[in-house]
Amino acid sequence: MADARFNYTDLLPRRRGEQPMRLLSTAGVSIQGTGADAVLNIDPEALEHLASEAFRDVSHFLRTDHLEQLRAILEDPESSANDRYVALDLLRNANVAAGGVLPMCQDTGTAIVSAYRGHRIRTDGDDARHLSRGIHRTFQELNLRYSQMAPLTMWEEANTGTNLPAQIEISLGKGMEYEFLFLAKGGGSANKSFLFQETKAVLDEDRMLEFLREKIESIGTAACPPYHLAVVVGGTSGEFALKTAKLASAHYLDTLPDHGGPEGHGYRDHAFEAKVFELTTQIGFGAQFGGKYFCHDVRVVRLPRHGGSLPVAIAVSCSADRQIIGRITAEGVFLEELERDPAQFLPDTAPDADEDDSAVTPIDLNAPMAAITKQLAACPVGSRVSLSGTMVVARDIAHAQIRARIERGEGIPQYLLDHPVYYAGPAKTPEGWASGSFGPTTAGRMDAYVEQFQSLGGSLVMLAKGNRSPAVADACARYGGYYLGSVGGPAARLAQDCIRSVEVIDYAELGMEAVFRIEVEDFPAFVLVDAQGNDFFAKADRTVVGLGPTRLAGHSN
Repeated sequence: MADARFNYTDLLPRRRGEQPMRLLSTAGVSIQGTGADAVLNIDPEALEHLASEAFRDVSHFLRTDHLEQLRAILEDPESSANDRYVALDLLRNANVAAGGVLPMCQDTGTAIVSAYRGHRIRTDGDDARHLSRGIHRTFQELNLRYSQMAPLTMWEEANTGTNLPAQIEISLGKGMEYEFLFLAKGGGSANKSFLFQETKAVLDEDRMLEFLREKIESIGTAACPPYHLAVVVGGTSGEFALKTAKLASAHYLDTLPDHGGPEGHGYRDHAFEAKVFELTTQIGFGAQFGGKYFCHDVRVVRLPRHGGSLPVAIAVSCSADRQIIGRITAEGVFLEELERDPAQFLPDTAPDADEDDSAVTPIDLNAPMAAITKQLAACPVGSRVSLSGTMVVARDIAHAQIRARIERGEGIPQYLLDHPVYYAGPAKTPEGWASGSFGPTTAGRMDAYVEQFQSLGGSLVMLAKGNRSPAVADACARYGGYYLGSVGGPAARLAQDCIRSVEVIDYAELGMEAVFRIEVEDFPAFVLVDAQGNDFFAKADRTVVGLGPTRLAGHSN
């Protein structure tokens, strides 16, 4: 006899989204049987084709609403000059990427597939293999980057050279439809997923806002804001809370109910979303260099929980907001339609502050290092500079090799003494181009090397994205160094407009992680840490800096 008290609930009862979809093909899809016995047969080629097209599109195109949000920053009288500068650069980057040659970000990401397969779907059972084949094809054919490291031993790794393995998760559902969420998740934004195991003590609006303010501020700017921020309160487990935050940051849970109930399903709290968004406007980071737009928007999902456990998960989707819905139905293979004409969101004329040349200091990188640091000494923290000349490029894997070289007694390479170092890793270079997409890497990954390298006279001028640890500011004050911040996100635009040549000069065996020499022209950057140890991201500093004469009045912490 059935228990009258039994009441099954879906933890995430989302409605089917109404994204604009385009038909890819009707090939490889057929119905067998009739009525309740009918099933949808899907051939391997259909799965491969869908995955291949999905990762092509998300490498070059964005959703229309994301581009509308960038344009809205330009039109908001409360946005700072820095907010507008970043938003305009990201719109220009989207326009370059839409050409289909340079991907929008040099970190073309881990390929992630989250799928829901109806019970009346029939395949050969090897779905993940077919999806992987499609992903492999796209990463081989396009100007993307291979980022996946295979563990050979506990301490040794090798790049797989294919960007595989992908993360593919397939769940069972009802019906005759196969739905997919495809994500290209870069390391910078993936690193900003956090789980906090809290207690009921924070289940109070004021205490939760105080808690979230501290945690959201700690995200910093290294993952390329403005962000789509997701906060999940509760969860039947910590891992489920984190997965829900990832899905919410990708806008996949937008159609959840807007209220809870005794059965325990998850829901979106729109009123609290507005309060958390307002909180983000007051942090002062803005769209990377001060202002209001640290986030485009906020999703807050409330989940059921064990009475003795309160997970709180936070995740972001960055300025490379790369996700796309795919569906296979009886009508064919469909893919979400992304915006093919981002140029329509560019203003007819640039915002005044963006083109104020008097606010920009040119820096000659071909001068001796002492002369470069002298030029930078005239630029207060927050100043915008334009870099032209020679830089070397090295990230954490190359830094580890250089540290090992120093520890063997072989000394620091001369190129780190003579030139600024750009923390970056390029995507593949298209035929006939000087460079592939080549935006900055998260600077914090190199923090552990700065004191040692600067003590030996190297890395005195560093260029990357995001905030740094206090140890970096201390080292700069001790050794006379500078940290410059580039806009995180516009990798395609930088490759097209600013990078004139690229050549490998050391550790060629590391492939895209080798040390490069690059020549740049009018490469934009901001002074974020100076030789006195002043740090833009310290609270006392970011209340007063701006682009040239523009200040952050009204946006301080």
